[in-house]
Amino acid sequence: MLSRRLVWVCLPMMFGWTLAVMAQDAPHCLTANDLSIATGQPSLVMMSSGSTHVPVWSLSGGTVGQSVAGVVPGFSEEYGGVKVEIVVTTNESETNPSLEDVYRVHLSQMPENDVFTSRSVLGTPVRTALCEKPFQTRTIVLESFYAIEPNVPLTVRIQREPGDPADTFTRPVGLVMVKVTPQKAPAPAHVVQDVSGYNSWPVIQALGDKLVCVYSRGTAHTIGEDARAVYARTSTDGGKTWSPETVVANTPGDGEVTIGKGLDSTGAMLLWVRRIGKEWNHDLYRTTDGITFTHLATPKFDVIPIQITDVFAVPEVGLMALWFAGNYGDEGPCHSWGTLTSGDDGKTWTQHVVESELPKSEWPTEPSAVYLGNGRILAVARSEMGGNTTVRSQFQMTSLDGGKTWKRSRTNIGDVLASTPSLIFDPDSGLLSNYYYHRGRGVLRRSVVSPDSIFDQPLHWPASEAVALGSAVTFDAGNVNATFIQKTHFLAYYSGQGSDTSVVVAVAAAPENSEQNNK
Repeated sequence: MLSRRLVWVCLPMMFGWTLAVMAQDAPHCLTANDLSIATGQPSLVMMSSGSTHVPVWSLSGGTVGQSVAGVVPGFSEEYGGVKVEIVVTTNESETNPSLEDVYRVHLSQMPENDVFTSRSVLGTPVRTALCEKPFQTRTIVLESFYAIEPNVPLTVRIQREPGDPADTFTRPVGLVMVKVTPQKAPAPAHVVQDVSGYNSWPVIQALGDKLVCVYSRGTAHTIGEDARAVYARTSTDGGKTWSPETVVANTPGDGEVTIGKGLDSTGAMLLWVRRIGKEWNHDLYRTTDGITFTHLATPKFDVIPIQITDVFAVPEVGLMALWFAGNYGDEGPCHSWGTLTSGDDGKTWTQHVVESELPKSEWPTEPSAVYLGNGRILAVARSEMGGNTTVRSQFQMTSLDGGKTWKRSRTNIGDVLASTPSLIFDPDSGLLSNYYYHRGRGVLRRSVVSPDSIFDQPLHWPASEAVALGSAVTFDAGNVNATFIQKTHFLAYYSGQGSDTSVVVAVAAAPENSEQNNK
């Protein structure tokens, strides 16, 4: 039974893909004897099976606040971060894959002449399914990339979270080992626009071999100010350089924000722009070159969306986009989401409500969707829940009938905060890439999976990896939007602080399916 961050030794053979985003070295291992009590009263015990005896820290399934800690020597300047994994096991007969436990890691460094809390990070809780039998081990990724200061010792504290709603195993689990693996930092992103102002909320679309990046600029993290307009630039060298900025939309008295993109049946780019003045409007533009944009439609809807997201094609339907409506500041139940469909390449749209009267805790926002074939659609959406529990994990929505009916579930993707996901499905490799920016941490992450393994099992997403970095602030960075040219993915997001942010594009090689390569 596999779940996100649950990594068996045979995982690469079972799933058959390889990733080449970051280089890493051998892990530094802390055994149970290298750890000591940090909080609570966990017990250092000997777990025995026959003539084999292994020291473990027994972490309770009923007592909150038990943790142990150890120190790892500093890493050299060639490394920009670390990955943290734990190895756990249990001798309890009640273990079975229908139960889960939850852990988190606390990481800190104390650079010379700096405030000792400046490098402290409270990790996100990670949920995994238990093994089928006692004494089987699990290796769980608790942190895929924590940025480090070189040559400064790293304190690692591991804590079980029996108070988290996802921790359903009430018996003790033994912590066998902590593995800390140094990693080289991802390559820097290319700058699209960094003029003074709040350059933000970009979308990116490939038109043949040309990249088109469209973004909004205002004075702050606001969407309705008159100063906010929409601009575009293009690149023909993979995002290294960009054409002069052109104005897409700048309506007097209204604030305009890019919210979605896609292609019509002819290969032209479509662009959704939210326009806010006396009322909310959603304008659809069309372009064939990324420079000249023509207004195509401003559809009127019974339920006014907060946002319409990326456009994608569904056979026998035409074009489809997802939408959501409600109020970010309202706990509900007043929230909804659904689909828009167009049979005439975006000139007209029909709105469908999938769910309504949702509480905020169950409201999927800013979704990204892909068509997988045979009527199957998979979408991933942001959660508006904060806090540091598994409740803030991304949502997954699936359809088996071309978007007529849907099933919504919560995933185990928790290393994200209030930030938009963006999906790329490669039918050649059969792999799905889920990109999302971890606000507050400054890490753009990617989780890669075969859709078949998670379509009906949304708690089985694998651990993420870092593909790019940005500013470690809460809301003045993030919201990735992805596109691809052949086997290269291009990821637009924004990064900065306060009223001064930049739009950038990171580049990542598409994941490869090792099973196909070996044929």
